[in-house]
Amino acid sequence: MMGALQWVSLVGMLLFVQSVLAQNAAFPPTGAPFSVTDDRGRTVVIQKAPQRVITLLPSLGEIVCELQACELLVGVDRYSNWPERVKTLPKLGGLDDTQLEALVKLKPDLVLLARSSRVTQRLESLGIKVVALEPQSQEDMHRVIQQIAGALHLHNAKERAELLWQSIQQKLEAAASRVPPSAKGARIYFEAGSGYFAAGEASYIGETLRRLGLVNVVTPMMGSFPQVNPEFVVKANPQIIFMGERAATDLKTRPGWSRIEAIQKQRICSFTPAQSDIVVRSGPRIPDAAELMLACLKRIYPE
Repeated sequence: MMGALQWVSLVGMLLFVQSVLAQNAAFPPTGAPFSVTDDRGRTVVIQKAPQRVITLLPSLGEIVCELQACELLVGVDRYSNWPERVKTLPKLGGLDDTQLEALVKLKPDLVLLARSSRVTQRLESLGIKVVALEPQSQEDMHRVIQQIAGALHLHNAKERAELLWQSIQQKLEAAASRVPPSAKGARIYFEAGSGYFAAGEASYIGETLRRLGLVNVVTPMMGSFPQVNPEFVVKANPQIIFMGERAATDLKTRPGWSRIEAIQKQRICSFTPAQSDIVVRSGPRIPDAAELMLACLKRIYPE
C-alpha cells in the first residue's frame, strides 16, 4: 500500500501539473489566437498581435510599458503620465468623456479600458476590439498582467508576465523588511479621496499596508473603498493617517478629530499630487507606493 507521505507527494505533484497545464492553456502557442475573459465577463478573441494599442486607464498603460511593449501605444487617457514616453502620446479624455472621434482617427486594433468606462459599447459597435480590465486587488493585478501580455501576443508572454510579477513581489518584500519595528502593528486610516472615501484592507492599497505590517481600521467587510462616517474614524482612533497633502491641511478643524492619536502625535503621512498618482494606482508601481509609505514611517517612527 502507498504510505501517507508517498500519497501526499503524489497529490502535490498532480496539483503542480494541473497548475502548469492551466497556465499553459491560458497562453496558446505563439501566433495562435489569444482568448481573454475580461472584467465584464466577456470573452474576447484576439486573432493576431495588435500593432496600435490605446489604454484608457493609467494602470493599464503602465502595465503595457512594464511588459516592454510601450512602443505599441498610440494613445492614452488624460491621467496617464508614466513612464516618460506616454507624456508625448495623444490624450483621449477620461472614463466619462473619452474623445471618441480622436480615438477612432488613431485606428487602434486594441483598446484596453476600465470596466466602468462609458465608451465600451460604442467602440465595439465600430468594430474596435475592446478588453475591459480594472484590477481591484494585487491578485487581480497578477491576472491582468498575464491577460495583457497574452492579448498583446508578446514573445514569451507567460514568462514575461511572471518575471514582472515576481519583481513586484520581491520589491514589496524588500520594503516590508525595512519597516521600523515600532511601526509594526500600528492602526492606520488611509483616506483615498474627498468625502471620506477610505482605502480598506480589501483594496490593493490596503494589501500593501498589510504587507508593511500595519493594521487598517477599515475592515475587509466594509469593502475596498468605502465611504466612512467621520465619527467612525474618531472612534477607531488610528495611530497613523495616510492622505493627500491637500486634504491634510484641514485635519485639525474636523469635528472631534483633534482627539485622534495620529493627529495628537503628528503621525500624518501626506502625499504630493505626483506621489498620490503612484500610491492610488493599481499598477506595477505598487512597490514605489510601498517605498513612499515606508519613507514616512521612518520619519514618524525614528529608530
